Amino acid sequence: MKIYLIRHGQCDSNVIGRYNFFDEDINEVGIKQAEELREEIKNINYDIVISSPMIRALHTAEIINVRNKKIITDERLQERNPGSLEGKSTKSTDREEFWNYYTNVKYGTEEEVPHLCNRIKEFLDELKTKNYERVLIVAHSGVSKAFYVYFNGIPKDGKMLNLGLKNIEVKEYELY
Repeated sequence: MKIYLIRHGQCDSNVIGRYNFFDEDINEVGIKQAEELREEIKNINYDIVISSPMIRALHTAEIINVRNKKIITDERLQERNPGSLEGKSTKSTDREEFWNYYTNVKYGTEEEVPHLCNRIKEFLDELKTKNYERVLIVAHSGVSKAFYVYFNGIPKDGKMLNLGLKNIEVKEYELY
């Protein structure tokens, strides 16, 4: 099965560098990004679109769904929950440490990286049992980091900060 993992279009929290788990939509730039991506992927003959239920991902999925295929949502594709960091600047943490798989540092009540990776593993292991040839998945930067770990393993130093997709970036994976 071929997977096309797509990060949602830009939202305001991406621009200002704020931790967000609230249901924020994509902004005008994000809409334009999704419209441009729709043109780029129009020749992909995908079977289904699976999206995070968060509005920024779901709105992106709706825009890029050029083939009008069924869109389903899966809670496991939600962004990493920042817990008590919600709404705070990303500069309030050491981002390298915040995205270190092996860290013992807690900034508040944020979801731990291994938990995020485990829920993505569960999602992908279940997806293997489905009879799809090509799947578009629309999610988040943190989710894309967990996808990286699933397909490539945990980096030796545990550092995952720079493994995530940029807004509207697409990464192809083969799921066996």
